[in-house]
Amino acid sequence: MPRLSVHIIRISLIYFALGSLIGAGILFEKSLSYFPAIWLFLPMHIEMLLFGWIIQLVIGVSFWMLPKFGSAPIRGNEKLVWASFLLLNIGILLICLSSLIVNNDALAFGGRLLELIAIIFYARHAWPRVKPFADG
Repeated sequence: MPRLSVHIIRISLIYFALGSLIGAGILFEKSLSYFPAIWLFLPMHIEMLLFGWIIQLVIGVSFWMLPKFGSAPIRGNEKLVWASFLLLNIGILLICLSSLIVNNDALAFGGRLLELIAIIFYARHAWPRVKPFADG
């Protein structure tokens, strides 16, 4: 597995653990009513599981598994994937921060914009690697 995939997948697993922990706290509050303010963490829970875990896991695995090129660099321009990885994580953190600062729209907009750019960068990288098997 390429080192970049290892980094992306490990970070996605951290988001999975954190998002699940927040979700468990929300579920406990729903049944026991011990800390109503935990509902403020619902957007963070969703962000961590959707973008932090699932999207990032898909990026990490697809970078590893999509067909390689016949010549170097065999996985294409890794700089685009690194940029995507960094922008996606900065975007996730900005959106999580905006939910803690009671819906700060400027931070949320900036975070979503970075996530969009990250996804465009990754799609640009992956597009030429999506190809049918060679006839044989």
